[in-house]
Amino acid sequence: MSHESTVPGELGNPAVDASEVPEPGAVTIVVPTFNESGNVRRLLDLITESVPARLPCEVVFVDDSTDDTPDVIRAAAPDCPFPVTVLHRDEPSGGLGGAVVEGMRAAGSDWIVVMDGDCQHPPSLVPELVATGERANAGLVVASRYVKGGSRAGLAGSYRIAVSRAATWLTKALFPRRLHGISDPMSGFFAIRRSEVSADVLKPLGYKILLELAVRSRPQTVTEVPFVFEERYAGESKSTAQEGVRFLRHLAGLRTASPLARMVVFGLIGLSGFIPNLAALWALTEAGVHYLPAEIAANQFGVAWNFLLLERLLFRDRRRHRHWADRTARFALIANADLVLRIPLIALLVGQFGLAVLPATALALVITFVLRFAGTEALVYLPRRRRTARTARSDA
Repeated sequence: MSHESTVPGELGNPAVDASEVPEPGAVTIVVPTFNESGNVRRLLDLITESVPARLPCEVVFVDDSTDDTPDVIRAAAPDCPFPVTVLHRDEPSGGLGGAVVEGMRAAGSDWIVVMDGDCQHPPSLVPELVATGERANAGLVVASRYVKGGSRAGLAGSYRIAVSRAATWLTKALFPRRLHGISDPMSGFFAIRRSEVSADVLKPLGYKILLELAVRSRPQTVTEVPFVFEERYAGESKSTAQEGVRFLRHLAGLRTASPLARMVVFGLIGLSGFIPNLAALWALTEAGVHYLPAEIAANQFGVAWNFLLLERLLFRDRRRHRHWADRTARFALIANADLVLRIPLIALLVGQFGLAVLPATALALVITFVLRFAGTEALVYLPRRRRTARTARSDA
């Protein structure tokens, strides 16, 4: 990732004396951008008009663009009475949400305001967001379209309005406690105290960073202010079907963050594996294969089905810890060991503990399920421990 700073007085010039560099502002405005060259100069003009007279600030653009957006920002920066920084990411990991996290790491103020670069979030509201947070002693202040005085007028068309409403309903239904008191979890316009969030715990995926913040590290005190969602100044919306899929994946990752939730999803995926298992068993026996080898072969279809779903839905963010071939072999070993373990376990429960066959089978299924879940997490998807040479020497 390349880091470039541009402020009045040629702050990017290493020859400039440190005493000439402005102190960090009372608020850092973080603006993630992707091909917003037609909007950023207008956005800086609006910030200049509405913010500095009431609140010292600095602006940090985190840019993932493939156009000339960084050059436009650099050209406009000398006309601004506040520091302007451009962080261009060569690898835009995490999407817009990842860009916001990078901006938070670079922020030099107690308050961080996050807003879009398309001029749909009015900069005139920035002082009110911070002032409301100070008055309420809040850690997070959300600019909401859904409280009295707010409006979603800038959403183009009934389709986008319906999608926004559905996404809001879905997120609030999935996280009723975490999102209590937040009427607009889809908002991309908010202020947060830097002390209230640790960037290291965030795992953004896509553009709904407020949802990520609220679920993973929500401040104790949250308040809202109304805002009118404006029309885009220039260019086209970046909301696409692909972003919608990323949003759903993000929801799934957040919802399965706890071990209990992961175990439930693991069980549901395991149940779904009966479908390919039974289908393969029927096809093999119909083809004349003896039922015992048919059972063993059919089980592999269920194992493969479960593995693919776990990879895509439950452990997607942990796949990088091991090579795909390593993960596949380990999962297949654990899944098939379940079959080998279950029969002796049932015999033990019946013979040694005097259980009837039916409850013994049910208990064995529960035990092997828990072991399979724990084994899959620990042996397939947890990061491998790395012993450094220094650690090895200290143990010697």
